[in-house]
Amino acid sequence: MRVNPQSLILVMKSHSPDGLHPFRSSSLSFQLMEENVVAVIGPQSSGIGHVISHVANELHVPLLSFAATDPALAALEYPYFLRTTISDYFQMNAVASIVDYYQWKRVTAIYVDDDYGRGGVSALGDALATKRAIISYKAAIPPNSNADVISDVLVRANMMESRVMVVHVNPDTGKRIFSAANKLQMVASGYVWIVTDWLAAVLDSSASRDLKDMSHIQGLIVLRQHTPESDAKNKFISKWNTMARNRSVTSGLNSYGFYAYDSVWTVARAIDQFLDSGQQINFSTDPRLHDSNGNTLRLSTLKIFDGGEQMLQQLLLTNFTGVTGPVQFGSDRNLVRPAYDILNVGGSGSRLIGYWSNHSGLSIAAPEILYQKPPNTSAQQLYNVLWPGDSTTMPRGWVFRNNGQALRVGVPNKASFKDLVSSRGPGNVTGYCIDVFNTAIKLLPYPVPVQFVTIGDGTKNPSYIGIVSMVAANTLDAAVGDFAIVRNGTAISEYTQPYVEAGLVIVAPVKQTPPSAWAFLKPFTLEMWCVTGALFILVGVVVWLLEHRINEDFRGSPRRQVITIIWFSFSTMFTAHSKSCRCFT
Repeated sequence: MRVNPQSLILVMKSHSPDGLHPFRSSSLSFQLMEENVVAVIGPQSSGIGHVISHVANELHVPLLSFAATDPALAALEYPYFLRTTISDYFQMNAVASIVDYYQWKRVTAIYVDDDYGRGGVSALGDALATKRAIISYKAAIPPNSNADVISDVLVRANMMESRVMVVHVNPDTGKRIFSAANKLQMVASGYVWIVTDWLAAVLDSSASRDLKDMSHIQGLIVLRQHTPESDAKNKFISKWNTMARNRSVTSGLNSYGFYAYDSVWTVARAIDQFLDSGQQINFSTDPRLHDSNGNTLRLSTLKIFDGGEQMLQQLLLTNFTGVTGPVQFGSDRNLVRPAYDILNVGGSGSRLIGYWSNHSGLSIAAPEILYQKPPNTSAQQLYNVLWPGDSTTMPRGWVFRNNGQALRVGVPNKASFKDLVSSRGPGNVTGYCIDVFNTAIKLLPYPVPVQFVTIGDGTKNPSYIGIVSMVAANTLDAAVGDFAIVRNGTAISEYTQPYVEAGLVIVAPVKQTPPSAWAFLKPFTLEMWCVTGALFILVGVVVWLLEHRINEDFRGSPRRQVITIIWFSFSTMFTAHSKSCRCFT
């Protein structure tokens, strides 16, 4: 933009069809700077942004880009660069949140091998690391690659274990990728494709003829910059549609178009505040732009904007609500409140399955609603997804690689304790230890083929240290059995945690007895009853010996005295034989 005392002049420099080439774009940027501009809006790619940012820094001209999303374009290196769209740093955090939501641990990154692609994949690796996931394979595609090169890259990626593909490329390369992937039957059941915002921009702005066959992209998860619904946005869309009809424009609006519109208003407001503060628009020459011989180069036509620092500060103080929502820069010079729509491609279009924001993570509620509440990332939620192959079952995200080998597990073929390990051949191995191992294998989030290798002939127990030595020598990948953890074994191999508690145990048979009301009599055996009865008789006899001389109740006929002894013996348990107390009032 150029300013004169009467008006604000918007100077346009359009790219040619091959204008994404950094050298040609640099030439255009120099031509633009010769116009004595006070701010630059653009470019539309991260690669060109790296080139033009150096020029903007030298001339102190603020550079606002609504499409350069490479996180490497940072204020620390490019102080006059302002990103008026969402950085790929946040987009890759959104991708990592999706990967973590479905509990996948490995992804394959497919990216274009330029500043834009490498910067995005680097941010993706950092974001996945915070979720305890990794990029297991990086499939780099050279810029402007043809279909054969792309097919070769996809074939190599398909040989890896991961079936979670993250695609971060430009639109032209992206269309060729999915055309090749469809021919290789990679957009099928069992695969997961997570695509960054380039595909949403294509779907929103391009006619159906530009994306020839929607069947190539069925079941994809696609990200798109979130722009909240508002009256300003609806009015802008209405004006755009009217203009498009009048000028026979077939392309529609995408999120980058909204950010471009707000970028123009951001600069216009900053210039207005710059002039209202009493600042002047002045330019000065830079002696460094002359060669050592004194000959003036073409670069000498470039001038430094004297008020560039003040203009930059006005831009950083921007705070208004545009068609994309709040337009305000944070301390890191990124837009505040970054958020993404998460789409699922199906049929002839796409449907919204949720949102991502750095405030609350994944949710089915709009970010502008969640920003009014305290941050909460504990309740992550998305709607159901229709996966590739018209499947509603979530893919495991992992398969055993095509050129891989089965896990060779050694099993001792023993002569004793066959309940722990028993072998009748490599394909018929049973026992408690084998059951524990198979259960642990089933708990893994990916399939692991296992080949059991029996050690020994079954007539005598094999050497357990010998089996451990085979694991240490990589003859076996693992060993399963009733192995004891001994010092000689730990010196050459590693053991798992014991799944049987160490120590002495008592093994006793358990006899089931039916419940009964007479269970309290169970402890009383015949011998015990006899001893108890004898004690009662003994007590009665002792009492009779002591009482019959002085107590008339213990006298009489022999029959009466025997009855008295027996009665007294049994009554001693229930009767207190003492004089009763009386109270006289």
